[in-house]
Amino acid sequence: MTSELVINVTREESRVALLEGGQVVELYIERKRDASLVGNIYKGRVLKILPGMQSSFVDIGLEKAAFLYVDDIMTSVDEYYTAFIDQDNERPDLGDQPIYPVRTAPIEELLQEGQDILVQVAKDPLGTKGARVTSYVTIPGRYVVLMPNMEHVGISRRIEDEELRTTLKNIAYEIKPKGCGLIMRTASEDATVDEIRRDLEFLTLLWDNIQRKKDKASAPALIYSDLDLVFRSVRDFMSQEVERLIIDSPDEFERLKEFAGLSFPRLLERIELYGSREPIFDAFGIELDISRALGRRVWLKSGGYIVIDQTEAMTVIDVNTGKFVGKESLEDTILKTNLEAVKEIAYQIRLRNLGGIIIIDFIDMEKLENREKVFNAFVDVLKRDKAKSTIYNLSELGIVQMTRKRVRESLGRVLCEQCHYCEGKGFIKSARTIAYEIFRKLKKMNLPSGSVAMIKANPSVAELLTDEERLGIEEIEHAYGIKLIIKDDYKLHQENFEITTL
Repeated sequence: MTSELVINVTREESRVALLEGGQVVELYIERKRDASLVGNIYKGRVLKILPGMQSSFVDIGLEKAAFLYVDDIMTSVDEYYTAFIDQDNERPDLGDQPIYPVRTAPIEELLQEGQDILVQVAKDPLGTKGARVTSYVTIPGRYVVLMPNMEHVGISRRIEDEELRTTLKNIAYEIKPKGCGLIMRTASEDATVDEIRRDLEFLTLLWDNIQRKKDKASAPALIYSDLDLVFRSVRDFMSQEVERLIIDSPDEFERLKEFAGLSFPRLLERIELYGSREPIFDAFGIELDISRALGRRVWLKSGGYIVIDQTEAMTVIDVNTGKFVGKESLEDTILKTNLEAVKEIAYQIRLRNLGGIIIIDFIDMEKLENREKVFNAFVDVLKRDKAKSTIYNLSELGIVQMTRKRVRESLGRVLCEQCHYCEGKGFIKSARTIAYEIFRKLKKMNLPSGSVAMIKANPSVAELLTDEERLGIEEIEHAYGIKLIIKDDYKLHQENFEITTL
């Protein structure tokens, strides 16, 4: 299936949407104020060791101390065995399956409080939890992932041709630096040996620079910051299946061309600048998909629906027949609803980036063959998902239990905040999200030069527009030659606003 990458860049945030067959399947949002830390490398200091949990807290200079588990502590290369599951490192700074050490010593013998340690962020802070870190540093490139101090070679699990896997493994052993491991990424299957070698040379120089910086820095300190979302979209998402990348910012377009020209020249012809006046996410129907992805109830074409409830510990998805009554037997109606729900659930899991424990309550089916049909369909449709997941068989009650790797916050957690109106029992869009929606609405209205418009919004949104986001208002006023007046209105719900011309 052909794919496209659509990128929307503003002063406030960058948004990347992966489209498959014209439908949004994955969405990445990075705001300038709270960009992802995953992949960043820090020189940290051990604050506290918890023998009972075989873990420790490490100060890396953030508000909350990072969490370091005993199996994420590197000691000696000789301690590792190579029961490594070949994988596609889609989040290459982490890896789905780490090389686990043969651990013989407890954490209190491996670390001391006050000790300095080089760590890499494996998971962003989630909710009340601090970032999770590891001392297994990995540095991703376009074609390979460099693993300093780890003698191992791995091949992307998405490369299925055995002959090609053998060829790539031989190349990796030939070019890898001594004392370092290497993972050949999916993109390497179409790369030349020279391209792979150049990619590795750059990563090796980068690692040398990280080591020099580490020796000079005092903990806690940021040693290396991963690429921003726009550049990562080229490095990590531009597979052979992606026909084109289209971006709406002329400045970022030029940066991307320069970046690709130096590192990935074969991708240049697939990078395009969006030139229409209509906002890019509106033109591709992405804004509608985002709004739909924030809803609790999702309707199916047949008239059935699914309900998605995200809690602190897990996500629960319930399937209902709704208005669908079918034309044959009850069992047939239930089967058709469940099969239709399978596709929508897999789609929503990817789009919303749901992670952790997921419980899916399908409608009960009496026949074993029907339960197997629904389960197999669900497993098959999840194969396109890059995130690692484990699925357990459908129970007699129609329940599927699964886990999906969680590295970053879900879409709902990024765009929404706990609702003040319902005392935390649900979610509403944050004031900042509404402010950015107002910016997009104003640009879409294309008001004539010299006009005056009044923005009425909830006080929390109005205050943000007149204070922290004032530059965004001034930028629009200057660009369109208009005057904007902001007025707070306590009667308006936080998610609602009004824009009127005077």
